[in-house]
Amino acid sequence: MAEPISTQDRLDKIVVLIAANMVAEVCSVYVLRADATLELYATEGLNRSAVHLTTMRVGEGLVGLIAREAEPLALSDAQTHPAFSYKPETGEEIYHGFLGVPVLRAGNTLGVLVVQNRTMRTYTEEEIEALQTTAMVLAEMVASGELQALAQPGADIALRRPLYLQGVSLAEGVGLGHVVLHEPRVVVKNLIAENPDAEVARLETAIKVVRSSIDALIERGDVGDGEHREVLETVRMFAHDQGWLRRMREAVHTGLTAEAAVERVQSDTRARLLRQTDPYLRERLHDLDDLANRLLHQLVGRDLVVAASEMPENAIIVARSMGPAALLDYDRANLRGVVLEEGGPTSHVAIVARALGLPAVGEVENATSLVEPGDAIIVDGIAGEIQVRPRPDVEAAYAEKARLRAKRQEQYRALRDVPSVTRDGVAIELQLNAGLLVDLPHLAETGAHGVGLFRTEIQFMVAERMPSTAEQQKLYRSVLDQIGEDMPIAFRTLDIGGDKILPYMSQIDEENPALGWRAIRIGLDRPGLLRSQVRALLKASAGRACAIMFPMVATVDEFVRAREIVLREIGYLERHGHALPTKTELGVMIEVPSLLFEIAEICREADFVSVGSNDLLQFLFAADRENRQVANRYDPLSVNALRALKSIVDAAAGAGCRVSVCGEVASRPLEALALIGLGYRTLSMSPAAIGPVKAMLLATDVADLAALLETELGRDEPDASLRATLAGFADARHIPV
Repeated sequence: MAEPISTQDRLDKIVVLIAANMVAEVCSVYVLRADATLELYATEGLNRSAVHLTTMRVGEGLVGLIAREAEPLALSDAQTHPAFSYKPETGEEIYHGFLGVPVLRAGNTLGVLVVQNRTMRTYTEEEIEALQTTAMVLAEMVASGELQALAQPGADIALRRPLYLQGVSLAEGVGLGHVVLHEPRVVVKNLIAENPDAEVARLETAIKVVRSSIDALIERGDVGDGEHREVLETVRMFAHDQGWLRRMREAVHTGLTAEAAVERVQSDTRARLLRQTDPYLRERLHDLDDLANRLLHQLVGRDLVVAASEMPENAIIVARSMGPAALLDYDRANLRGVVLEEGGPTSHVAIVARALGLPAVGEVENATSLVEPGDAIIVDGIAGEIQVRPRPDVEAAYAEKARLRAKRQEQYRALRDVPSVTRDGVAIELQLNAGLLVDLPHLAETGAHGVGLFRTEIQFMVAERMPSTAEQQKLYRSVLDQIGEDMPIAFRTLDIGGDKILPYMSQIDEENPALGWRAIRIGLDRPGLLRSQVRALLKASAGRACAIMFPMVATVDEFVRAREIVLREIGYLERHGHALPTKTELGVMIEVPSLLFEIAEICREADFVSVGSNDLLQFLFAADRENRQVANRYDPLSVNALRALKSIVDAAAGAGCRVSVCGEVASRPLEALALIGLGYRTLSMSPAAIGPVKAMLLATDVADLAALLETELGRDEPDASLRATLAGFADARHIPV
C-alpha cells in the first residue's frame, strides 16, 4: 500500500489482494458520499467501467442496507434477498454468494466492503471477522482524506461533509479556526515487560519529569493565586500521592511495562469513579485523566499538546475531556476555542476557558471521532453549537458576523475614556461583574468604574479542599491591589448550593435546589464558614473601604443576623490589634421576591442593595430562564417585572440607600435602557457589554425615557410587555440597542 502509485491504482490493487485472500471472484469498495449516496470506488470482478458510475442511496439494495444498519451481511444467494437491487452496468447477475461489511471508524459509516462468489457460498464467522479487520484498514485510508482526490466535483466523500453538532455552552463567544485534536489517551501497544526493574526506573523517571512540568506550569505565575493555581495544585497532589505510585509499581512487578501499568491503574480508578453517581466526584476523573495522560505521553515520548510552532494560526482544540492544566499548556496566542465531549458549565476547564476569553462548547457527543486535524470548524459558544467543515455560505456568514463584531468592538474601545453621561447630563456608573483575577484587566480595557459584583465562590469551586482564611485573604488582597484604591468593589459572600456544589462538601438531595439550602442560608446555618470569609475580607481590606453583600436574602431578619456576624468579626480583629478597613459597608442582593414586601425596611437597614435580576425575575415568574418550554413566559421588560424593579429603586431613593443592578438585564442595551428610565444609575455587567451599553446611554435622553415609562406603567390596562414600545422609542431617536 506504500508504493509510489496513484490513489486509484493503490485502491485497485487492494481489492485484487482482498479477493485473492478471501478466495472470492469479486471484491468491491463503496464509499459513502456527503450526499448520503454510496459510490463504487474500486472493484475486482465487476465491470471496471462501473467504477465512479454505479451509485445507490443509503438503504437501497444490499450495500445500502449494510451502510444504514452498520452491520455485516452474509448471504449464500444474494439475489433472493428482498433488498437486492440489480445494477446492470456492473455485470453482477452471475454472482450468488455475497458478504458485505461496513467500513466503520469510531462508529461512523464511511463505506461498504463487499466480496462475491459465483457459487452459493456460506461464509464462516472467521471469514466475516477477517473482512471486518480489512475494513478497518480501509477506514483509515478513507479517514486520511486520500480518497477525496478521486471524488467527482460536487460528490465529496462523507468524511468531508459539513456537520452541525449541538452541545452546551461552556464559555460565550464565537471562534473560527481549524481543528487541533488533543489526545486524551495513548494507546498502549507494548504490554509485557522484559526487565521489570528497568520498567520501574522508567516509571520513576517519567514521574519526576511530569512533576517538574507541573511545578513549572504553576510557577509560571499566570494562573492566579487561589484560582486556576489550586486546580493545578490538585494535579500536583495526585502526582505525589504515594498510594497511586505504589499501585503502579506493583503493576510493573506483575510483568507489565511502565505505560501498561499506568493504563491499568488509571483504568481501575476510572472504573470506580464512573460508578459514582455524584457528578462532582466524577468531575475529579478529569484531573486524574490529565495526570495519567501526561505520564503516558512522557513514557512513550510523545508531546501532550501540539508544539507552538506546529499550531495553526487559528486553533480550535477538540478533546474527549481535558483538565484545566492541559488547556493552559497550549500557546494561548493561537487558541480560538475549545470543544469537549465531556465537561459541563461548572467544570474546571470551563471556568478556565471563560477566564481566558475562549469560546467553549461541551457535551458534544463523539466530537473527536467526527473531526480530523486541520478541519475547518466554527465554535458558537453563545448558542452551544459547532459547525464542522462548514459550507462556504455558512463560513462566510460567521466570518462576516465576526468581522462586524470586531468592528463594533473597535468602536466601543474608542468610547473607553468617554464619560458615561446621557445626552441630558445624567451620569451612569458602569461597573464589571468579575470572579477571577484575569477578569480585572478588563477594568482598564473598558473604562469601567469598579467592580459591582465579585463572585467569591469561584475560588471555592476550583479548590479541592476548603480554602483557609489565609488563602482567601491572599486572593482578596490580590484583587484589591490590582484594581487600586480609587476603584469601588463589592464582594458577594459565598453563593453556593443549587447548581454550585463544592466538590469537597456533601451534596444534599433536594427536589428543587434553586429554592433549597444555598447562599446566605448556608452561611447562617454554618456560621463558621461565613465568619472565615468575612474575616479574610476585612483583613484584606485593611486601610481601605470594604463592601460586602449577602446573596439570596429572603427577609430583613436574615440580613440583620449576617450583619451581626460581621460586627462580631470586626470586634474580634479590633481586640487582637489587626488593622481594619477605613469603612465597612454591608449590602444585600435583591433576588428573592419576598424581600419586595420588605423593600423599604431592607433599604433602611442596608448600606446598599444590588438587584440580582437573574434569580429575582425567574422566581417572580416561577419560570426557569434556561428552560425553553417556559422561556417565552420570562420577559424582563414585562410590566410586572418593570413595576417590581421600579419599587426597588424608589424605596432605595427614599431611604438614601445606594442601588445597582448586576444581573443579565444590565448587560443588554434595550433592558439597560429600561433600567435607566426607571431610575437606576449604577449598572454592573460583563466586560463585553460595557461598550454596547455605553453607546446606548450616550444617545439617550433620560427625561423623555422616564416620562414614557411612567406613562406606560401607570396605565390601567398596559401592554403585557413594553419591549416593542422601548424598541420603537430607541429606533425613533437612533439609540443603538
